[in-house]
Amino acid sequence: MGKHILIITSYYPPEIGAASNRIFQLANGLNTINHRVSVVTPLPNYPTGKIFEAYRGRFSANTLEQGIKVYRLWVFASNSKNKLHRLFSMLSYSLSLIWFFITHPIPKTVIIQSPPLFVAFTCMLFLKKKSRKLILNVSDLWPLAGKELGVLKEGFSYSFLKKIEQFNYKRAGLILGQSEEILTHVNALFPKKETFLYRNYPDFTPPKVAFKSTEKEGKIQVVYAGLLGVAQGIYTLVQALDYSKIAFHIYGSGAEQEQIQDYIKKHPNLCISYHGQVPRAELHELLLKYDVVIIPLLNRIYGSVPSKIFEYARLALPVIYMGGGEGEKIVAQNDLGWVVDAGNYDALNLLLKKLTPADCFSKRKTIQEFSLMHFDFEKQLHALSTCL
Repeated sequence: MGKHILIITSYYPPEIGAASNRIFQLANGLNTINHRVSVVTPLPNYPTGKIFEAYRGRFSANTLEQGIKVYRLWVFASNSKNKLHRLFSMLSYSLSLIWFFITHPIPKTVIIQSPPLFVAFTCMLFLKKKSRKLILNVSDLWPLAGKELGVLKEGFSYSFLKKIEQFNYKRAGLILGQSEEILTHVNALFPKKETFLYRNYPDFTPPKVAFKSTEKEGKIQVVYAGLLGVAQGIYTLVQALDYSKIAFHIYGSGAEQEQIQDYIKKHPNLCISYHGQVPRAELHELLLKYDVVIIPLLNRIYGSVPSKIFEYARLALPVIYMGGGEGEKIVAQNDLGWVVDAGNYDALNLLLKKLTPADCFSKRKTIQEFSLMHFDFEKQLHALSTCL
């Protein structure tokens, strides 16, 4: 039997989204190679900001899910844009974690998801012992990412968050980063810190894809699937697209959902369809009928590499990536689709006018073959296991 590993995260199934999927795959993967894995997470509430109906009225819930012990703790759930509400939500989970640390034995190996910074700070502050290895899994560089998104500004709050960030890095025995940029940032602050590049590779059986065009009514079928949030800018995208040669399909939920639905209602002549939120396995099947998937970001975010790049490659789907940075390099250098500068909708429309379904489907086979060879979840997992 391997080690007893505790994973502390703010997101976990039945919640949806990249963060939830990423941590579940890590937990499940470690479990399958004979580590004993436990997970601590809030009562599910993302992305609605409301506790899921099955868990309402409960202070906590302990379950065994696919061989993994899952502890769900009380949280003041909120997805409010009010910064104080969001801060209190994070602090409430931190308080629940302190209660958990006092009342439960903590194993010697602990993996902590960051951000949120305050949750990671709580863990680093209360769990640090010479005999315990704290592993920080960094998926985004807060507060820098917040500054680039326009959510945070230079000042006291930003400086305070930077100090918390550095405290977390300093206390960690090992730092996992989803991108080379994250590890570069960490090593610039702490040159001797042990780091590991842990990409968000997917872990599902790749589909058998028919490598032929499915052109409909002369329009290329473009799809977006994921969070409808500020960073992605899907509401801005639907307003900027030229629909003369394309049909645009949207799956997901988030802060911009109502604006998008309202825009569609007011523009019935445009080829836009909102399909709501569907389970991940079902979504994979649905995506195969489209020509190209778009991964947009309003602004380039240092350290960010969307996990969708690897997921779509495994599905043999070419992407249009407009986010810059390391994600752009991965797409361009490995011929996984096309790249457009973040926010450059003129260039995007020009590309879409030139693309045909045949162009998209000609890439499918090589994309999937490359993915299976280079984006190997199991190989990466075994390499990580030797570092724990």
